[in-house]
Amino acid sequence: MRINDRVFGMLMLVLAVAYGWEATQFPIPFGGQESVGPETFPILLSVILAISSVYMMVKPDQDEKWSPLPMLIELLVVVLSILLFAWAIEPIGFIPAATFVVCFLSWRMGASFVRSLTTGVITSLVIFFLFNNVLELALPLGLLEL
Repeated sequence: MRINDRVFGMLMLVLAVAYGWEATQFPIPFGGQESVGPETFPILLSVILAISSVYMMVKPDQDEKWSPLPMLIELLVVVLSILLFAWAIEPIGFIPAATFVVCFLSWRMGASFVRSLTTGVITSLVIFFLFNNVLELALPLGLLEL
């Protein structure tokens, strides 16, 4: 729907601006200003959301039928798995939680179990390495902590 897409795009643009503004209000970390701090990722998300919102307002999709019930159930499963991931990061750690959620979502998209598991393990290890060693943002180890 052209009008609904434009209204939704405008609401998302307002959300992007508010989210970006709040991210700039984070306190300066101990030790002074850093190039990558706690506000970096939220600001990047707000910029991507703002660009997407403007695109949605300028070029809305054609009228489409609502998805059938199985597709809506599949989307609900994806949302629940991401919420479970967010909850599980602290108690079991980032690597096992990310491995599980990436493996599960890959399997739901049609990959074999072995490929899903391989993708989950590699993805979680690469992201963990990037956050801990490159960005120097610690992720919880959980069960893997010695």
